[in-house]
Amino acid sequence: MLTDKRQKNGRRVVIMYLQNIFEPAKIDNLIQLAIQEDIFTGDITTENLIPENLIVEGAFIAKENGIIAGLPVVEYFFLKRDKNVFFKQWVKDGIFVHKGETIATIHGSAKILLSGERIALNFLQRLSGIATLTAQFVERVKPSKASVLDTRKTIPGWRYLEKYAVTVGGGVNHRMGLYDQVLIKDNHLDIMKNKLSYDLPSHVSIIEKAVSILRQTINKGVLIEVETRTPEEIKNALKSGVDIILFDNMSIQQLNTAVRMVNEWNYSEGVRRPLTEASGNINLESVHLVAQTGVDRISIGAITHSAKALDISLEISR
Repeated sequence: MLTDKRQKNGRRVVIMYLQNIFEPAKIDNLIQLAIQEDIFTGDITTENLIPENLIVEGAFIAKENGIIAGLPVVEYFFLKRDKNVFFKQWVKDGIFVHKGETIATIHGSAKILLSGERIALNFLQRLSGIATLTAQFVERVKPSKASVLDTRKTIPGWRYLEKYAVTVGGGVNHRMGLYDQVLIKDNHLDIMKNKLSYDLPSHVSIIEKAVSILRQTINKGVLIEVETRTPEEIKNALKSGVDIILFDNMSIQQLNTAVRMVNEWNYSEGVRRPLTEASGNINLESVHLVAQTGVDRISIGAITHSAKALDISLEISR
């Protein structure tokens, strides 16, 4: 993913060339679930107080500074409720806004706006919060070339949207699920080593065995990543020829050693150095130190599971 940052009318604009452009159809089920749990048989307050034909206009206002994500979601949601709603974005996803700034306006049935307000804001606030936190991490790793990645630590049903918000904030998506990339974790290795019987030569590690099995069974081109905890496991991962080596919960000193091992490994001709990735208990205070070790990727579960929703309101003006 590429990013282009520039000034426009005094505003810092972050233009994202996303890995995955927003695809509305992917959230149809999520929208239906939101409607079912919130509106269900109807908004009894609005239906009994507001006339059927009343048309109003509302404005989405930022109540704090941050990066906006989820405006296409809000527009898609309201248009599914009423095709006559007119939604205008005053900013685009990926733009930094200031407290008090109008993000978007909406014109349509008062009943539709009032009954859909909370659902729309839930989408917009959470996704903007994820984008904002991601951007903070991305800023902290500069001037290194390390990429900030998300994880699978997402709310069930929200993964597509949350990973979309990560890209809006300047991050990069890790695997979408268990189906699109191999990640051999410590539990896989421990089970293979302790519960399965493999007649391995003394010079072959359980990591090498796992990678060998996968190379013979998975589709060509699927990346193989292995989680490592010790220098010995890193060495075995290098011998196995994996695509990515994950350094799990390592100190800065251990990360420096790990990156140096990968960089100084004696690779055979035509064999590329694997990408390196750090993960585990990385926060805004420590991420710049992790980036300085020279890792290629930093995966951070907090950018989705611990992101604070950005405060945004819908104010009916007339």
